[in-house]
Amino acid sequence: MLDLLITNASLFIKNKWVKHNLGIQNEKIVYIGDELLDAKEVYDARKYKIIPGIIDPHVHFSLNCGTVTSVDDFISGSKTAAYGGVTTFIDFLDPARNARTEEKKFYERLPLAKGAYVDYHFHGCIKEPDGDLEEFVLKVKSLGMKTIKLFTTYSETRRRTYDKDIITLLKLSKKHNIMIEAHIENDEMVNHDESLKCTDISEARNSDIETSEALKLAEYARMTGGYLYMVHCSSGNTLQKFVEQYSDILNKNLFVESCPQYFVFNKEVLKGENGCLFTFAPPLRSEEERKLLIKNIDYVDTIGTDHCSFMKEDKKSHPLLKGHPLGIGGIESSFLVMHKLFGDKIIDKMSKNVAILQGFSTKGEIELGKDADLAFIEECPTYKLGKPHGTCDYSIYEGIELNEKISSTMVRGRFVLKEEKFLGGQGQLINCERE
Repeated sequence: MLDLLITNASLFIKNKWVKHNLGIQNEKIVYIGDELLDAKEVYDARKYKIIPGIIDPHVHFSLNCGTVTSVDDFISGSKTAAYGGVTTFIDFLDPARNARTEEKKFYERLPLAKGAYVDYHFHGCIKEPDGDLEEFVLKVKSLGMKTIKLFTTYSETRRRTYDKDIITLLKLSKKHNIMIEAHIENDEMVNHDESLKCTDISEARNSDIETSEALKLAEYARMTGGYLYMVHCSSGNTLQKFVEQYSDILNKNLFVESCPQYFVFNKEVLKGENGCLFTFAPPLRSEEERKLLIKNIDYVDTIGTDHCSFMKEDKKSHPLLKGHPLGIGGIESSFLVMHKLFGDKIIDKMSKNVAILQGFSTKGEIELGKDADLAFIEECPTYKLGKPHGTCDYSIYEGIELNEKISSTMVRGRFVLKEEKFLGGQGQLINCERE
């Protein structure tokens, strides 16, 4: 007997909608068909469209930014995630310089996540390495991760990794089948003038800073045959250059993640009364670059949110760029906002593609044997997005008009959110299996 039979379901399978019943047993999808099998519970889903649970590959919960700590922890962050149909998220370890410290960072961060309501994973993270890089890679793999994030900037806070080590890490990524994820900005070009206002960030970290460094690292990826994943690509110019100059490795060895904010807003909002609420790095770009990013959406592999939320007062009380808490929330509204812009073509970029690149063999698709991670979409009269269900007291997406909502979110066969009522749940640490 099945644990649960979902009937009359419109399911998103292999890029098309099909009408079937869906059976769940022991947290897995075990039946897709038209029979009414015996089940302990039957749930009629005739008014919903059901997609694979969203996987957010880029969040920062409880991140200490020096002056302020991001206000969504793993509990409140995973709650607001569930309201957005997110069934798995990936956070980051604090940057470490060597294998021993990386292991220490893992075991320090792991207990913070244990209260999460949805499933979770971590990226390894490196800075100014002072130890053996192959040992670092092997330590990350031994801890169940196959991604290592580095920064090409933030030398002022000693987070930068320099070219020689980046090339070595890319070579090791090919040897050991891991992914090098990079926050890509040319550190030498950043304007560190301490008199700059926080709303000057798009000039202080202009798009040439991103594009020039991205092209350099893409060349390293081509040269080494390594696996490079660009996090939060912000500029359509950067993506256009990838298409023009690196089509031989783009979406093969060179992978691109972008975020909803870069498709929805341009840098003009920074000039408004609440411009300080739109500050993050890399920052918003011109309207021309935004449109170019939209034009090239097919070359974007994944959508992450870079969720790193702060209260309005946190933002407003730090008016200068130096010491300003950079980051916004967005995990709750990410799918709905992107689905409005791009329709069903965005679904795989927020589920299947993430699972493949991250090595989550049981996630990302509605398929026999996969985890029963599902998001239920309901069409509804037009409404405006409001405040999120996490800790943060605002969202830059407030006021956007939508005509669909996430009514329910299921993690491994159990409703965490059911018909807009939060039930809670117990997330699990997910390990990678990419080979």
